[in-house]
Amino acid sequence: MVQMGEEVFRVKMDTVQKRVQAFVRVKPTADFAQGMIKFGRDNKSIDIYIKKDVKKGVVNNRQTDWSFRLDGVLHNASQELTYETVAEKLVSEALSGYNGTIMCYGQTGAGKTYTMTGTTADYKHRGIIPRAIQQVLKATAHCVDRFVTVRVSYLEIYNETLFDLLSTMTSSGTSDVQMAVVDCPQGVYVKGLSIHRVSHEEDALNLLFEGETNRVIAEHTLNKNSSRSHCIFTIYIESHFRVFSDVKRISSKINLIDLAGSERLGKTGSEGQVLKEATYINKSLSFLEQIIIALGDPKRDHIPFRQSKLTHVLKDSLGGNCNTVLVANICGEAVHVDETLSSLRFATRMKWITAEPVINETCDAGWIVKTLEKEIIFLKRELAMHDSLVNRSLVTYDPLTEIQIADIKSQVLKYLEGSIDEIDIVNIRQIQEVFKQFKLLLRFWHME
Repeated sequence: MVQMGEEVFRVKMDTVQKRVQAFVRVKPTADFAQGMIKFGRDNKSIDIYIKKDVKKGVVNNRQTDWSFRLDGVLHNASQELTYETVAEKLVSEALSGYNGTIMCYGQTGAGKTYTMTGTTADYKHRGIIPRAIQQVLKATAHCVDRFVTVRVSYLEIYNETLFDLLSTMTSSGTSDVQMAVVDCPQGVYVKGLSIHRVSHEEDALNLLFEGETNRVIAEHTLNKNSSRSHCIFTIYIESHFRVFSDVKRISSKINLIDLAGSERLGKTGSEGQVLKEATYINKSLSFLEQIIIALGDPKRDHIPFRQSKLTHVLKDSLGGNCNTVLVANICGEAVHVDETLSSLRFATRMKWITAEPVINETCDAGWIVKTLEKEIIFLKRELAMHDSLVNRSLVTYDPLTEIQIADIKSQVLKYLEGSIDEIDIVNIRQIQEVFKQFKLLLRFWHME
C-alpha cells in the first residue's frame, strides 16, 4: 500500500495497449449437448446451434446459431491446466509490479467457485486463488535483489453491503468497522478492510479457508451450496530493493474475483430471502455489464462506476492500469443454453476493453528532496571549480542577498540616467534581477 509522503511513478517504458483476455470453462457433464455446442479445432472458438422446432414445433424468426471467438476454451480441463492457461502469466507479471485481475463470471452452478477456490478436501483440485498464493510466495522466497512483503484481504459484497471476511466478528455476526469504497490518486481501496501479512503458503491458505467459512451461501434448485455474494480475494505484493530499501519500491495487487451466479428468477423458483439476494445479484451484474459495454466504447467519456458497490470496487481492475482476465463458466446441458449464450456474450464484450498496464514504482518524497539537494551542492562545487580555472572565483550561484539586489537596482537607475554604459553581470540570477528591476521601474513610470 502507498503511504503518505510518497510519490508514485508509473513506468511507461515499452508500454503497449492490450485487450482484456476472455476464456470459457465448460463444466463437465454426462448430459453434454453435443448437437448444440461445438468447439473450434484451435480451442479458441465456440458455436451454439438451436433448432427452430426446439419449442413445441413453433417456428419463429429467432436467431438459431451463434459463433464466439475467445482467447481459449477450457473443456474437460484440469485445475492445473486452467491455472497455467488463465493465471500463471498474470501472476508472474504482478511480481514485476503490474496490477492484475482475474474474474469468474457465469450462471449459478457453472463452477465459478470451483475454478477460483477449488475444493478444500483435495489439494490436487485447488483453484486459482491457492495456486496464485503458492506461485507468489514461492517466487518471493527466492528473491535475492529485494525484500518482498505479501499481504492478503478478503472482501464480500452481499446485498450491496461490504463485509470483511477476515475481520473479527461481533456476536451478532457483524463487524464493528464501517467500510466504504474510496477513490484516491493511487486507485480504489476499501476503507476499513483488514489486510493481513503472510510469509508462508500455509498462513495464506488458513486465511483463505477462514474467509470461505464466513461466506454467505444458500441452497436452491441450481446449486446446493450457491454463493450468494460477490467475493474478492486480493494479494498485495510490495518489493523493497536491497540497494534502496528505504526509498524505492514496486507494488502491485492481484484481485481474484468470484462473482455470484447470474440467474433467471423464474427458472430457479427462488423466494423469500434467496429471492431478495438474487435480485441484488442480478442488479449488480447488470450494472457490471453496462460498465463493460461503456468501457468498450471509445466514444464514451463517462463510465458510471458508482452505480453499485461491485462496479465501484472494480474501478481500477477492469482495463486501465491492470492486466485483466475473465473466465466465463458455462454449463454444457441443453436446458442451460440461454444462460450459456448470455455468459458468452458477456465474455465477448469483455474483449472489447483495452488496458495499458504499467509498473507501479514508488519513491519516498523526502528521499527525492534530499537527493536533489545533494545534486545541487555537487553542481555548485563543479561550477566553483570551473570558475576558479578561468579566473572567475568571485562568481556565486546562491540566491542574491538584499545588498546585491540593491546594488543591481542602483546600476539600472544609473544606466537609465546615462551615467554608466554597462551593468556588471556575472551569472544568470543577476540577469534575471536586472530584467526584474527594469520591469518594476517601467510599471512605476506608467503609474505616474
